[in-house]
Amino acid sequence: MSELLRQHHSYVAGEWVSGVDTVAVENPADESHLLDIPATPLPEIDRAIREARRVFDRGVWAGTPAVERAVVVRAMLSHLETARESLVATMVAEAGQPIMFAERSQFLSGLAMARGMIDLYLSMPHEEPNPVPVDEALRGRVALSIRRHEPVGVVAAITPYNAAFIMALQKLVPALMAGNSVILRPSPLTPISSLIFGAAAEAAGLPHGVLSVVVEAGSSGAELLTSHPAVDMVSFTGSTTVGRHIMAQAAPTLKRVALELGGKSAQIYLDDALGKVGTGAAAVIAGTAGQACVAATRMLVPQEHKDEVLELVSRVYAGLVVGAPTDPATTIGPLISGAQRERCERIVDRAVDKGATVVQGGRRPGGIPRGYYFEPTVLDVPDNGNPAAQEEIFGPILSVLGYRDIDDAVRMANDSRYGLSGQVYGGDSAAATAVARRLRTGAVNVNTALFSAYAPSGGYKQSGLGRERGPDGIRAFQEVKHLVIGELR
Repeated sequence: MSELLRQHHSYVAGEWVSGVDTVAVENPADESHLLDIPATPLPEIDRAIREARRVFDRGVWAGTPAVERAVVVRAMLSHLETARESLVATMVAEAGQPIMFAERSQFLSGLAMARGMIDLYLSMPHEEPNPVPVDEALRGRVALSIRRHEPVGVVAAITPYNAAFIMALQKLVPALMAGNSVILRPSPLTPISSLIFGAAAEAAGLPHGVLSVVVEAGSSGAELLTSHPAVDMVSFTGSTTVGRHIMAQAAPTLKRVALELGGKSAQIYLDDALGKVGTGAAAVIAGTAGQACVAATRMLVPQEHKDEVLELVSRVYAGLVVGAPTDPATTIGPLISGAQRERCERIVDRAVDKGATVVQGGRRPGGIPRGYYFEPTVLDVPDNGNPAAQEEIFGPILSVLGYRDIDDAVRMANDSRYGLSGQVYGGDSAAATAVARRLRTGAVNVNTALFSAYAPSGGYKQSGLGRERGPDGIRAFQEVKHLVIGELR
C-alpha cells in the first residue's frame, strides 16, 4: 500500500487552517493510533459559514453559468483521480475497508457517479414554462408563467464514517453544480479522506468561500452548522437518532433538511429463487462488514425451506475471509470501533434471549488478537418482533425468517420503523415486481441492483427525508421560484 494522504488541515474559505485541539484517528484493523488531525476551531467553522453566506449572496458561484461550473467541478474530480493510491490507502487505514471495496465501490464508483451527476444536471431544465389555463392567463394578462430552479444557498453537508468519500461526492457534486456554497463536515472517525476535497477545490480554482472542509472530535461544530441562521440547508447521512436531533436543531430557522438515515431492509425470496440466497447473503456484509444503511439484513424465505436456507447461508458465511483489510484475500474487515463491536455482541445476546438461535458466528473471531473484528453471523430468528429483526445493527449479522405466504412476507418486510431499501428475488420477474410494488421502502432491487447518478435513493418512515442522486437528488439542492410576467398597461 502507498502512503496516506499528506493534507491534514481543514480548508476554510480558501485557507488552510490549523488549531490547538486534535482529532485522534484510529486504525480499526489493529487498534493502532493512525494520526492526529488538527481540529477546526469553532470560530473558524463560524467563519466558514459567514464566508459561504457572503460569497453566495454576491452571486460569485451561483451566478456562474452551469457549463462553467461544470468545468471547475470536473477539474476537482480530476484532482481526486491523481491521488488514487494514497486516497485508497487512507480509506483502508481509517475505516478498515478491504482494498477492493475502497478502490472499486468508493473511489471508482464514486467518481463515475460524480461525473454522471454533472451530466445529469446539465441535461435538466432549470427554467421551464409553467402552463396555466387560458382563462386565468387572459384574466391576469399573463404573458409568461415560468418555473425556475435556483440554488438553496448555504448547505451544510454532514457525512458518515462507513463510506465517507462517496457520501461526500454524493452531496458536494449536485450541491455545487446547483450553485450553492457548501461546508463539508465528515465523521470524526474517518476525517482524513475528506480533507482532499479542500485540495481539489484549491487545485480547480473554485472561488474562495464556496467550499470549506472542517473536522472535529465532538459535535459542537455540527450543531453550529445545523442551527446557524446563515445556513439554508442541512444534508445529513447517518443514524436515525442523530437525524432527529438535526431536525430539532434546524427547526427554529426552518432550514431545509435532507436526511438519509437508518435501515432494516428485507430481502424476499420467492419459491423459485432460493438458489440465490447464498449470493444475497454474502452481499449483505462483504466489503462493508454490514456497515451499510441499505444492507438487507433480514432474509425472508418460505417457512418450509428455512432450514435448508440456514444451512446454505451458514456455509457461505463460514467461507468468508475475515482479516486485515490490506490483504487482497480479505472479504470482511473490522468494524469501525470497539463500541460498535460491543453493540453487535449485545444484539446477538438479546436476540438469543428472545428466542433466536446462532447458527453461524456470533462472536469475536479467534486468531486475531487486535482489531475490532466480529464473525459473519447467521441468526435463525423466530419472528419479526425479535430485536435482531427490528434494530439496525451495522455489523455482519444476518437474520433469517420464514414466511407462510406472500402476504405474510410483505407484512413482515413492512413491519419496521425503517424503509430505506429492499430486495425481491423471483424466477418470474413480473411476480417479483408485484411484490416489490407493495413494499413501503424508498428503493427495491428486483433480481439485480443499480448504483447510478441517475437513480435516486432515500427512505420512507424513519429512514429519512428527501432523496440523493437522480433528478430528485439535484432538485433537493434547489428552490423553486415562480415568475409570472405580463405587459404593463
